[in-house]
Parts: sequence; structure tokens; C-alpha cells
Amino acid sequence: MKTELATSVATSIATLGGGCFWCLEAAFVQLAGVESVVSGYAGGGMPDPDYRSVCDGDTGHAEVVEVRFNPEVIDYGTLLKAFFAIHDPTTRNRQGNDVGSQYRSVIFTHGDQQEKVARELIAELAAAKIWPAPIVTAVSPAPTFWPAEDYHQNYYANNPQQGYCQAVVAPKAAKLRKVFAGRLKT
Repeated sequence: MKTELATSVATSIATLGGGCFWCLEAAFVQLAGVESVVSGYAGGGMPDPDYRSVCDGDTGHAEVVEVRFNPEVIDYGTLLKAFFAIHDPTTRNRQGNDVGSQYRSVIFTHGDQQEKVARELIAELAAAKIWPAPIVTAVSPAPTFWPAEDYHQNYYANNPQQGYCQAVVAPKAAKLRKVFAGRLKT
């Protein structure tokens, strides 16, 4: 089922892909100003994709999260800084053991201002040489966002003892808490 891009004055949307959507969701839900995080798919050609099809790598979709946030509490640039803090933007079509174009690093922008902020931050990070390899994060206009199946939503919160959650998701959520300690929900 497709979601509409309707937003109120107080709510903005960020659509980000940086590996497994469980990791991104678990990290972003901790930030003050983030109103909701929905795991899903974007950037492919198949209408109404499902997890199995996306994981097969044939649909062209990336696993992404749609983050709805209050820009009066947290700005888009800060969300992107959190995004870059919790994934490796230098590995094309891969995050750790997750390999394939569905795990690519991508920022799907909602408007010219988001594109400008994303490109400026990438240039700033590249100039700072934070990573030993070039940033490969793609920036493109947001396509249709397709929510993932219900069992993917709040996956880490619902399955904290699951092996992948312990080994991969938990460290990313912990890194966000450490780096953005002053920006967390109370």
C-alpha cells in the first residue's frame, strides 16, 4: 500500500536507506523531534513490493525508512548527521554482511532544500576525510514509498533478543545514543 506525502506545517519527511531498515528505525526512533519511523521500500520499479522480492535484488528497491519529524525540534541536517553516524556510506550496495543493491546508501529527497542540505553535508564530510574511502551515498528525488510488512515495523523493539538484533541493530542504536546523547527523547 502506497503512502501519500501529505504533511502538516509542523511535520516533514526524510526517506533514507543505509542498509537494513531495522537498524535505521531502531536508531531514529530515539531522537527528540522524530514523530514516527516506518520501514519500507523505495527506488524500484515493482509496484507494491514485498520483502522476499526486494531481498532477491530484482526489484531495484532499497530498504529505507520514512522518518516523520518536527523541524522545529530537529532539523533535516541533524537527521542526516545521525544517518551518516550509524552506517558506512563508503560501501556500494553493502552494509556489513548485508549485500545487494537493496542495502545501498541513499538519501531520497523531498524537495530542493533537502537536496541542497544533503549534497552540502556529503561535500563537508568528504572534505573532512572521516572515512578512508569516498562516500558513495546517492541523492535523488523521493520516489513512491512502500511500507514494509507489519512484522518489520518496530522490529528491534519487538525482538531485542533476536540474534541479528543483538549483533547488528543494537550496536547502531547504541552508537546513536552515544553520539547524539543531547538529542534523545526523554
